[in-house]
Amino acid sequence: MKIGIPKEIKKQENRVAATPDMVSEFVSHQHSVFVQKNAGMGCGFSNEQYTNAGAKLVDSLEEVFEQGELIIKVKEPQAQEINLLKSHHTLFTYLHLAADKNLTTSLVETGCTAIAYETIMVNGRLPLLDPMSEVAGRMSTIVGSYHLARYLDGRGVLVSGVPGVAPSEVLVIGGGTAGTNASKMAVGLGAKVILLETNADRMRYLDLALPEVTCMYSNQANLKNVLPNVDMVIGAVLLPGAAAPKIITREHLKMMKKGSVIVDISVDQGGCVETTRPTTHENPTFIEEDVVHYCVANMPGAYPRTSTLALTGATRSIALMLANEGVLRSCQKKPDLWNGINCSKRKLTYQPVADSHGVECVSPQEVMK
Repeated sequence: MKIGIPKEIKKQENRVAATPDMVSEFVSHQHSVFVQKNAGMGCGFSNEQYTNAGAKLVDSLEEVFEQGELIIKVKEPQAQEINLLKSHHTLFTYLHLAADKNLTTSLVETGCTAIAYETIMVNGRLPLLDPMSEVAGRMSTIVGSYHLARYLDGRGVLVSGVPGVAPSEVLVIGGGTAGTNASKMAVGLGAKVILLETNADRMRYLDLALPEVTCMYSNQANLKNVLPNVDMVIGAVLLPGAAAPKIITREHLKMMKKGSVIVDISVDQGGCVETTRPTTHENPTFIEEDVVHYCVANMPGAYPRTSTLALTGATRSIALMLANEGVLRSCQKKPDLWNGINCSKRKLTYQPVADSHGVECVSPQEVMK
């Protein structure tokens, strides 16, 4: 199969979808790999490393899509890439369609088969989303702590406190992979951490894994009781493939301290805060109701080397299967992959996305039979 690896064009996105050793593995299975020049430069992989691995370097994005049948990316396709997608393409990347109806419509209309990393579920886990949730979760505590600085419009409090001064209180909403990692980092910084979660079994696990964290049921009473006291809120709510529920409203913000910080990790799925809107690494924050909002839509892109190695470690086996077997046979061999197909043959095939936009959905099995 012909595999295309483009250079990511989303603003300040420096990750790459395949490392040189991953390319070498493709080539060893007799596949042709077309890598856009400088695709890996942002995370420390040179053009020479790709050519030594057996890749064919191409100059432009257009050439990658012209040559490739299986297009492997990191972020959702941008407008320029949508225009290059055709019905014979298989796209393998993060999609986050529930947060963007225009993207959903445009992608479906290309006729391509689009497989989303974030909707492939294996034994109740999201193995291709977990690595980036780990990065974003750990990063959220770091960037949130940084933006508590007064010169960045924060409260001017040091998360850890110092002898004689109490540490900050951090509220984490959601006890999944991102929330667990955010809590772990906040505890490591010395913060007092409260975590809101809806799943009792998950809370029991967290009680044992992170005994320093206070786990509470996620409900309105507990939320309203906690919000006035915290300095930082980390939103880590996830409904796989669906739009994130709005847990924190504008009215909730009015309960919070002036200069407190919200980091909404859920922004890729629309955000779990009513006032969330996507920001960039260049301009990461805005203020609503005197609360600093950090809502960068590609948080792991800030640490592209770490993120690329973590992501490709998770995606490589499935990418190789898609190259070796094609989509249909891969799904037949590994039925978990059916959930990854978000659209094919101009049909939307993932129910949570259809529900988010109020449109029709057809099962991928029906479309691809």
